[in-house]
Amino acid sequence: MTHKLFEPLTLRGVTFRNRIWVPPMCQYVVEQHDGVPTPWHLAHLGQFAIGGAGAIIVEATGVVPEGRISPRDLGLWNDEQRDAFAPIVDFVHAQGAQIGIQLAHAGRKASTYGEYDAEGKTGSLSPEDGAWTTVAPSAVAFDGLATPEALDEAGLAEVKAAFVAAAHRALDAGFDFLELHAAHGYLLHSFISPLSNQRTDAYGGSLENRSRLLLEIVDAVRAEIADTVPLFVRLSATDWTEGGVTIDETVQLASWLKEHGVDLIDVSTGGNVLAEIPVGPGYQTPFASRVRAEAGIPTGAVGIINDPLQAEHVLVTGQADAVLIGRELLRNPRLPIQAQEALRFDAGLVPGPYRRAHR
Repeated sequence: MTHKLFEPLTLRGVTFRNRIWVPPMCQYVVEQHDGVPTPWHLAHLGQFAIGGAGAIIVEATGVVPEGRISPRDLGLWNDEQRDAFAPIVDFVHAQGAQIGIQLAHAGRKASTYGEYDAEGKTGSLSPEDGAWTTVAPSAVAFDGLATPEALDEAGLAEVKAAFVAAAHRALDAGFDFLELHAAHGYLLHSFISPLSNQRTDAYGGSLENRSRLLLEIVDAVRAEIADTVPLFVRLSATDWTEGGVTIDETVQLASWLKEHGVDLIDVSTGGNVLAEIPVGPGYQTPFASRVRAEAGIPTGAVGIINDPLQAEHVLVTGQADAVLIGRELLRNPRLPIQAQEALRFDAGLVPGPYRRAHR
């Protein structure tokens, strides 16, 4: 008997050994503030490969210094960062997993203190702590943060070029696939949402216009990478607020993204404005299901998926093509190995040095 969790999934030229994937999860541990991955990142990401995950997505990684959420974020705007990622990628590959990276620009939510700042500071950085000017579609602040500057034509061109350059560096480092971060209120999502986009030019107003920057970046990246490289986009399917992004708009946008060469939509929700969100087990899977069914594109489901049987149900019922499990994998990096035992199926995930514990 086979199980959907352990069926390989092939997208373009990449085959994932199973459908238990690690979503991008910010660590805020780059203490040198240089965007260079650290030994923490090798240990953090490597544990998931040892534990049997099919794919691992590196946390939101700034395509420019000003695109970081905090000074402690990863970056991929120079070759030193690229070269430091390479051994991490090699280690993950040696354990049989695939690894991608989420390319991001934090937009109006940039220039903040890291979540684990030693002094407990929160909110926008002070000038004394190295604050920088943030950018957005419009000069509309995220609640409690500094007011950004609206991007002009030259700024838009710089953002697009930065995503393309970072994509090149990611592939040079050996990453198997790329994900563009267009969710959670960061720059690309803030263009898509009418709650933060008040522009009257070609990048504001209609859904087509609000989606223009993302689609232009997708086109530019897709044109510069090999046809065999999968390209994912993470979307927030709803803003959970009246007047914001809706699931109907997200289905339409996902259809356009498919036409522009995107291979999978990583479906999340929220993050662009403060909202009341009905959080519970699998609370976001219905959005992944609608995108998959109505836009005809593979999806990844995320959001309090903690149990192997729950994850299998998401796949068997056609809600998604892969499950991205975050917090539970932080608690238990060996979850994929334990899932094969729970489902009474040997997917061959136990590394040789650990087999004595599973006899």
